[in-house]
Amino acid sequence: MSALEMILLGVIAIIAVMVFVSMSRHKASPQSDDGLAELRGQLSQLSNQSAELQRVIASQMSETEGRIGTRLEQSMRDQNERTNKQLNGMAEKLVVISEANAHISALSGQVTQLQNILSNKQARGSFGEVQLENLVRDALPDSAYDFQATLGNGKRVDCLLALPNPPGAICIDSKFPLESYRRLVDAADEPSRDMARRGLEADVKKHINDIADKYIVPGETAESAILFLPSESVYAEINIQLPRLVDESRRKHVYMAGPDNLMLILHTVRAILRDARMHEAAGLIQTQVDTMMQDVRRLDDRVAKLASHFSQAEKDIADIQTSTRKITSRGDKIAEIEVIDAKAVDDMPPEKSSGDLLG
Repeated sequence: MSALEMILLGVIAIIAVMVFVSMSRHKASPQSDDGLAELRGQLSQLSNQSAELQRVIASQMSETEGRIGTRLEQSMRDQNERTNKQLNGMAEKLVVISEANAHISALSGQVTQLQNILSNKQARGSFGEVQLENLVRDALPDSAYDFQATLGNGKRVDCLLALPNPPGAICIDSKFPLESYRRLVDAADEPSRDMARRGLEADVKKHINDIADKYIVPGETAESAILFLPSESVYAEINIQLPRLVDESRRKHVYMAGPDNLMLILHTVRAILRDARMHEAAGLIQTQVDTMMQDVRRLDDRVAKLASHFSQAEKDIADIQTSTRKITSRGDKIAEIEVIDAKAVDDMPPEKSSGDLLG
């Protein structure tokens, strides 16, 4: 029951009580009939007002219920939309989480596979060689290196960098002392760490000596070689905790390098090769320029000879023109002589001229 209905029932109850009390009072008086008629009239009026009030209340309740229903329907619709959006967002997040779980599972498998590779000494060596090859291929042209190259002493090196003299070809050999490093990392106390660190130092020192003996060949390679450590952690541990080993490697001319340091070295090698190519190209250009200058000098000699020929030809032409003028002049003189003789014959007497001609 709503609040308006409860109010209406309360009003009706109050009116009924008032009517009952009024009728009880009028029963004891002589003028009860008139009062009763008046009371009935009031009661009828109150009944009509009550009906009208009920109608108004019913209309307001209907309007109120309509508005409440509309609001409730809109609220439910909005709530459904929000719920659907939340469900869609949760579904998308679940898809992302599912993909992330798949990636994590794949990564876990790869980590497990990597652990299996690193646990095998031969596979671990191949891992270092592959990493070395990838770094070299990314930094240098194909003509600048040779993998698994055989030296003159019969030893095979992981990578041989073809550099001009000096410094000459540089050998790079990959070593991965993972077992010694793991013993150092897994050590539980300081004495165990000291023992494991000495073991790591002994293993790396052996690698340094082997590289110095095998891959530094006088007259064939450079005076130094590179020991590639395919783990930055191992490289950092050696440089920070084993300074005597670093000094020993420098005395042996075997320089250790992690992946980052090796990349810097390879970029330096690339710059050296570029400068060497430019120097070689400059030598070729200088040779071609010298040859061209020789051709220019020969051309100058030939032009001088041609100019000399032209000068001689001009002199010959001038001489010819002089001879021509002399010949022309003499011809003119001869022509004048003949004309004069003809006039002299014409002027002579006929008899004399005939006698002279007969004599």
